[in-house]
Amino acid sequence: MIKKLFNRSNGQRVDKELEEFRNLMTPPSTFEDGFTWPAFFGSLFVAAIMVPGAIYMALVAGSNINEAARWVTMILFIEVARRANKTLRKAEIFTLFYLTAAVMAGAGTHALSPHNEGIFHLLWNQFYAQSNAAQAAGIAEELPNFVAPDEEVLAERSFMMWEWLPAILLATFTTIIGKLDNVVLGYGLFRIASDIEKLPFPIAPIGAQGVLALSEEQEEESKGGDQLEDQAAQDKKEKNWRWRVFSVGSVIGLTFGAVYLALPIITGALVGKPVVILTIPFVDWTPKTSEFLPAVATGLSLDFTFVLIGMVLPFYAIIGSFVGLIITFIANPILYQLDIIHSWNPSDDTIPTLFKCNIDFYFSFTIGISLAIALVGIFQAWRGMKDLWRRRQAIKDGEQTLTGAEIPEGRGDIPVSWIIVVYVVTTFMYIGVSAYLLYLADGEVHTGVMIVMFFYGFIYTPLISYVTARLEGIAGQVVAIPMVKEAAFILSGYRGVAVWFLPLPFHNYGMQTVSYRRAELTGTSFWSLWKTQIILTPIVLISGLLFANFIWGLAAIPSAQYPYAQKMWELQAENATVIYSSTLGSFSMFEQAFRWEYLGVGLALGTIVFSTFSWLGAPTFLVYGIVRGMGQTAPHSVIPELIGALIGRFYFQKRLGLKWRQYIPVVMAGFSCGMGLVGTFSIGFVFLMKSVFKLPF
Repeated sequence: MIKKLFNRSNGQRVDKELEEFRNLMTPPSTFEDGFTWPAFFGSLFVAAIMVPGAIYMALVAGSNINEAARWVTMILFIEVARRANKTLRKAEIFTLFYLTAAVMAGAGTHALSPHNEGIFHLLWNQFYAQSNAAQAAGIAEELPNFVAPDEEVLAERSFMMWEWLPAILLATFTTIIGKLDNVVLGYGLFRIASDIEKLPFPIAPIGAQGVLALSEEQEEESKGGDQLEDQAAQDKKEKNWRWRVFSVGSVIGLTFGAVYLALPIITGALVGKPVVILTIPFVDWTPKTSEFLPAVATGLSLDFTFVLIGMVLPFYAIIGSFVGLIITFIANPILYQLDIIHSWNPSDDTIPTLFKCNIDFYFSFTIGISLAIALVGIFQAWRGMKDLWRRRQAIKDGEQTLTGAEIPEGRGDIPVSWIIVVYVVTTFMYIGVSAYLLYLADGEVHTGVMIVMFFYGFIYTPLISYVTARLEGIAGQVVAIPMVKEAAFILSGYRGVAVWFLPLPFHNYGMQTVSYRRAELTGTSFWSLWKTQIILTPIVLISGLLFANFIWGLAAIPSAQYPYAQKMWELQAENATVIYSSTLGSFSMFEQAFRWEYLGVGLALGTIVFSTFSWLGAPTFLVYGIVRGMGQTAPHSVIPELIGALIGRFYFQKRLGLKWRQYIPVVMAGFSCGMGLVGTFSIGFVFLMKSVFKLPF
């Protein structure tokens, strides 16, 4: 029997693991503006140093160094401030933390998959236009010029050509408008989820703890030696453990990064062939295990980051993912024997195995699983809205409303009317620009497509954003109803491919709520975040374009110089082609992959499992992990995450108790910092070598 890991408070179930994360931190009583001159110069530093590093690492190792870039930037500016006899406040440190992520998101390296936003994705567009998948499906010749120019221009490997101007202008538009609506509408959802519904946001303390570690270390130094003689000051210093824990994580990150990143990158630049001790991105065992695990992708990522992620994330979320992996290991051989998975060959490695299993079964099955999660999230949101309505009805004279909820003084809130105006204006801008681009590409504006856009902008986006905001607040989960965009465009009767590359009003603003919760926990005024976005946007656009152009000029993308892109982008192109081919008007790969019966099985099974485990009282994180894991799960990162979760739970937490939950986010922050320092140094070395030295042979 599953152990019930919850107690009851006021007659309601309370998940113990949720409570554990809820109580990690509490907001301060005062707030400060963190966007000062150090933050401004930090944005210039990130744009000049971190953006090219992020693009390069995304292509070489598939690494998202956003977290690492944050800590590197903060450490550097704290050291500069120390030598200038200055102290950076918590709000200033958090603003540096936030702006670094904003720069990376603006560059587009946060999403290593097909997408039409961000300068980084211009590199993807040029590849997709020339990919085998697009060429074979007849999509390449249908691509409009605001995606990529023709092959003669692409052969020049330069964005500094007039033919690239439409694509650059589109990337500029999506970046500017995307920043505006994301920060403002995300704030509005935060007001509902945090101020009114009082949700805990259990994942928000990760990151905020690292900021406090750095700020506390600064505060201790600023007091001077005489004050430290006082016993009370000594006691307080003992309590400020974060800096010491952060330093331990940094040393681990430096050591591992030297082997995993620096060695192959630097040796590849020096001798042309990298020396690799720990395989990037993973060790592939699929051909060796095909005899007893047919149609199952096997392998292992040797990146220690995943071990730490397993320690940081909720234990039962990791266990749920591992259960999902076991389900995949059991189900795939059975599906192969039943000839449901029929395209797989024993000689296939991980990439073709994942793709063929996806086409034969998991494409439709995963849609059903995701739809089950989405329906559960919508049900929870509906129940939350009912509770909220009852509370409002119980308050005399309607005192508790969105504008009347208790708001901490000095937090930097804005009127609700501003949120509504921004939402309406930006949504109409998305629709207007999309209609214009569609007219340029096809010579007409399809009525069905316009109806779909209004549905996205004014029905789907508000709904899914609110559901996600609630799930972020309850369990740190993001929900997405699968295939909504694809189904809508197919049913609209549109024929062509331009519609897939339009700047649609199709967003999920609920994910932004976590940033506001972190700002609140660190005492940072929300105006710091908004001013950061205003200043950063032009800087990000210019630096991202210049460095993407430089990196593309070093070698073709993908190529042997960029091993991750060479290995993974063709798979991503094939998956994208499945979707894009659905509106070509002839038999497509989408029709081959989409099966209503498999979708129905996924929906039914996901709903049953979710309902059963919830009824048994299983932890929230475990339920979501299992249901998500029933889709095709690759083992490469799940296994090291499980190892980290088991070590953290049964060794460190037994020794340190609940303090472990406070320590490990800081260790992870320090590790990211160490990895970032090594990665930045290595990338700088490569750029220097390729820019200065040109061999005559």
